[in-house]
Amino acid sequence: MYYPYFRGKQYDLIAIRECADIMAGRGFVPILEPVKESLSGVVRTVDAVIDAGGCIVLVVNPQYGELSRDSSSILELLEDSYEQSSAVFAGILLSESTDLEEIRELLETLDGRRVLFIHAGFRDGADLLNLISTDDDVAHVFLEKTNRRYQRSFNEFERIIVKDGFEKRANRLHPEVEFFSDLHTTFMEDGADGFGDFLMVGDEYSEGGGPAYAVAIHLTFIDDDQGDDMFIHHFKSDRFETPTDPAGKFAEAVRKLVAEATSPDTKIDRTRAVQEFIDLHKRGHFPGLGYIKKLSMQHHIEVMANYFHGR
Repeated sequence: MYYPYFRGKQYDLIAIRECADIMAGRGFVPILEPVKESLSGVVRTVDAVIDAGGCIVLVVNPQYGELSRDSSSILELLEDSYEQSSAVFAGILLSESTDLEEIRELLETLDGRRVLFIHAGFRDGADLLNLISTDDDVAHVFLEKTNRRYQRSFNEFERIIVKDGFEKRANRLHPEVEFFSDLHTTFMEDGADGFGDFLMVGDEYSEGGGPAYAVAIHLTFIDDDQGDDMFIHHFKSDRFETPTDPAGKFAEAVRKLVAEATSPDTKIDRTRAVQEFIDLHKRGHFPGLGYIKKLSMQHHIEVMANYFHGR
């Protein structure tokens, strides 16, 4: 149903591990694109998902990070550590530069494993269809830039739509609240079997963040007064002139978060992540910018889990 897309930075991996029980319980399947040469964190993450009774998609040919030129270590990991695991699916990323021979070789290597094709600019849909059949254990993930006509070529297969709801901009320029997505309510109307997003991180990849002139905490929420559309609340620090004092700026932002989250008419779910933000505020503790992003990712997954509870 829900396929959150992660790139394998440190706190992305931790977020998956700490939400493994929630995702497994709701049938959510994280898609993980490794970006670091060392796969030790990926192994711990995959193991955590399996131990929780869930499934995970591991992209075998990442387009970003340290493995973008040589990802053979990921294939070796699948073969050596997860050959017998039916819970670890393979993701094949189909970009503009992907050629059919590469796809054919990957399919031969991955024979017997469930495969998700992630369409991200690939154009040779007709030729791809000649390599696969509806009898194969495959599904197709379409990133939002994929045109509808191309997607319709794969209507006989399981289809998942992934959209990026996060608007990338300088933290100080974020509005207080803005629309994030309605895909969780509309994906079936579009004929899809599942949906996904890039959480509140966004699709745009960078190796590391720049100096934080403003600190912002991004929390998603579902508004039942707006047809269950999802919005995102940006809690920003008051100061943004210089990149100094991130701890003080976090205190400014989290104070606003706590005021909103504890308001009687708030739309923000009291998730485990929100409770941790409240505890951080009480203790006056700054855990670091990466940890803040991890909590926001955890919150987003919890919001999705709450929405689909009992549905």
